[in-house]
Amino acid sequence: MVQPVLVCRELKKYFGRVEALSSFSVDLLTGEFLCLVGPDGAGKSTALKLLCGLEKADSGEIELFGQKVASFSPDLRTRIGYLPQGFSLYEDLTVEENLVFFAELYGISDYGALINSLLEFTRLQPFRQRLARQLSGGMKQKLALACTLVHQPEILLMDEPTTGVDPVSRRDFWQILFRLQQQGKSILMTTPYLDEAERASRVAFILQGRVLACDRPEKIKKKFKARLVEVISADSRRLQQELKESGEFLDVQLFGDRLHLVLSEAYSLQNLERQLAQTGLAIQSLTEIQPSLENVFILMMKTGIGTKNETGS
Repeated sequence: MVQPVLVCRELKKYFGRVEALSSFSVDLLTGEFLCLVGPDGAGKSTALKLLCGLEKADSGEIELFGQKVASFSPDLRTRIGYLPQGFSLYEDLTVEENLVFFAELYGISDYGALINSLLEFTRLQPFRQRLARQLSGGMKQKLALACTLVHQPEILLMDEPTTGVDPVSRRDFWQILFRLQQQGKSILMTTPYLDEAERASRVAFILQGRVLACDRPEKIKKKFKARLVEVISADSRRLQQELKESGEFLDVQLFGDRLHLVLSEAYSLQNLERQLAQTGLAIQSLTEIQPSLENVFILMMKTGIGTKNETGS
């Protein structure tokens, strides 16, 4: 049985009267890639700051490597790597100088081979003498990750590292993360991109500071207690307006010439066909399709209903 390297139970955090986290509970297993997904203001960044000791919880418990954490000692911090939102390195230093700075900060003296391996690992070797401010967004994130890996942490906590990064750089970044997972690193990453979350070992949906669901992506989608139907029409925009106004559907989303309708379990396709016919608009096709993580999460946000948290690997 795979053991958790990180466990948090019933964490609460207030900023003044604002409750940023409400009974936040999640586990991170050894060698696991867990994505924490939620809208802006859901509490994702706050959760990571609590888990690496940058903020202190008002209540709740944190366990790391099988031990309850009363305070984050220097030894404990060296086992955790934290990559915050935004570029937090020194832009007037070169790529190599940034890595040297962090190596010396962590008291690593013989760091030449380590820095070379990190540059090769992140494909930044050709840019080692380039100033950080002259890097593209994707290369800046890879440099930030390399600096986070200098002290060889066992757990990586990353806050939306691919936000604002172009698709090619995002793909490269994910390949690096998968290689880190294969090396045994445990990764907890926040992301606003549900297509990214599909690639993770498990996904945790967070809304208003609490976890709505935590499980493997395929299991979460199987728990989707509704039906998803795709309707294609040349009058898709007008059709969307009429169907929204009817109030019969849990969700209506427009994608070009097609609509995605979320039906309650009790709402039959025959009822839908009749309602579409009453609009008088031309319907080219009607197909029931498999839900995505985005469909599941939007439904949970609308209903406020989650699924039972599970920590199965």
